[in-house]
Amino acid sequence: MEIIDCDVHPLESPEHPLQPFVPNDIREAVKQGMASMPGAGYANPFGVIRRDATCVDPVAAGRDYLDPYNVRFAVLQPQGIYAGLTHNIDVANGMARAWNDWQTATFLDADPRFLGSISVNMNDPKAAAREIRRVGSHKQLVQVLVTGESTHLYGHRAYDEVYEACCEMGLVFALHPGAEGARTPSTPVGMPSSYFEWHTTLPLTFQAHCVSLIAEGTFERFPSLNVLLVEGGIGWLPSLLWRMDKNFKALRSTVPWLRRLPSEYALEHIRLTTQPIEEPPDSEKLLQLFGMLHAETILCYSSDYPHWDFDDPRKALPSRMPSDLAQRIFYDNAADLYGLPPANREGRISEEAK
Repeated sequence: MEIIDCDVHPLESPEHPLQPFVPNDIREAVKQGMASMPGAGYANPFGVIRRDATCVDPVAAGRDYLDPYNVRFAVLQPQGIYAGLTHNIDVANGMARAWNDWQTATFLDADPRFLGSISVNMNDPKAAAREIRRVGSHKQLVQVLVTGESTHLYGHRAYDEVYEACCEMGLVFALHPGAEGARTPSTPVGMPSSYFEWHTTLPLTFQAHCVSLIAEGTFERFPSLNVLLVEGGIGWLPSLLWRMDKNFKALRSTVPWLRRLPSEYALEHIRLTTQPIEEPPDSEKLLQLFGMLHAETILCYSSDYPHWDFDDPRKALPSRMPSDLAQRIFYDNAADLYGLPPANREGRISEEAK
């Protein structure tokens, strides 16, 4: 079947450098190192890029990944996600602009199968909204991309201008892990001591933002806003929604702007990606989990290509999964989210991938 991959990482290279796209007014600041971001202090000892794959050239990525796996659309997650962690606010705004222009000129213009993400500096919501409106009409730009590390939880009203721009331009608001722990501990009770510990606890960030977006009334203020949680896991969602619904029955007076159960907002406005999916010893338990979180409507396939934990679409999900559910996860849910054409039901995986 055809696939929509919601998480592919393009990288700059000597052949496709970012530097020509950096605005003139911040080039001296960039030379002085002011475009650097605070580090979280955690690094994969083996590197995050597969040794047998790359995504620095659109033609090569199309040949090596999109073609053999029958990927009709690949949603790019560029490194501009880190722009909002740059301390200098003007440099951060300029770097977001540079990444957006680089992505369009390098990947989007080269292949219509690539769909782009708009990088913004969430520490300057007014500038972020302007950047969304500057580039958001491009037909291949489908979402606004931010990192899980943030100054406020994303339900905070400081970000309302960003959500207003997303709704105006018909764009999804997407969260992706990125340097959690760079400004504050990546867990609410302290700093992890290893990459393994840090990587395992990343879903805590997504849970906090999810609760905030619902409880602060973001979806009441912006009823057309859709949020995609990328690389945040999926197993935590059912228990979180059960807990929120239970607490809402007794504590709804503390969130008087909510008119429905928290789970109803989540199922209407929030979507999750598969990678890195939890892997129970028995695949039947994963299928049970799919039922608990309404995977038929909210779960979208992602591979994280070309990163170390890439999920091969032929192996990532249980082979016993019903074909109609597979169709929803691999294509239809993302097509609904982004407003993409329906799948070609006659599509097939190429001979190279069999």
